[in-house]
Amino acid sequence: MKGIYLVTDRKACLGKALESIVQDAVRAGISCVQLREKDIGTRLFLKKALSLAALLKPTGIPLIINDRVDIALAAKAAGVHLGQSDMPYDHARRLMGPGAVIGLSVETWEDVKAAQDLDVDYLGVSPVFSTPTKTDTKTPWGIEGLKKIKGYSRHPLVAIGGLGASNAIEVLKAGASAIAVVSAICSATDSFEASRQLVHIFEQTQQEKQS
Repeated sequence: MKGIYLVTDRKACLGKALESIVQDAVRAGISCVQLREKDIGTRLFLKKALSLAALLKPTGIPLIINDRVDIALAAKAAGVHLGQSDMPYDHARRLMGPGAVIGLSVETWEDVKAAQDLDVDYLGVSPVFSTPTKTDTKTPWGIEGLKKIKGYSRHPLVAIGGLGASNAIEVLKAGASAIAVVSAICSATDSFEASRQLVHIFEQTQQEKQS
């Protein structure tokens, strides 16, 4: 998992259609979309998932469903992102199959150590900085916490929490393979330009690492 990872939040879209924002982000070059819906029923969640799956299918960009393995299966999504209180990884893997993308949030050092023996595709380091979109999480990891996880974990790291153009470079340099953003794209006046700026930052950072 590399690049700019869009995590959706309908409330953060400020009245704009979610599908429109996703289309803008895709045109700008993001790498992944996670559909996160915390407060709607199963039928509406599935409807949204099917809509985004159809939108993303021609692009080859994976759709990841937050928390809900049943929605991911029903929508034939590329994978699922699990929190520490969601379905255990082993059960999710059996249901989703070996080819599915499964990410796991880590909020404590104990979470990081426990994940070392799991064949998850990436760890969601959550939150790196404090953010109003993730109110049920532990103390922020900060840059030093992210570096510590990078030095220990065998998994790619997706950083999330309070991230945007102003701090993406330092987070990438600290070891994140991908930057997950919510408000930085969903709440932007111009979601295409906001996405393009983040993609450019990621590409520039990758070039510097290779040079």
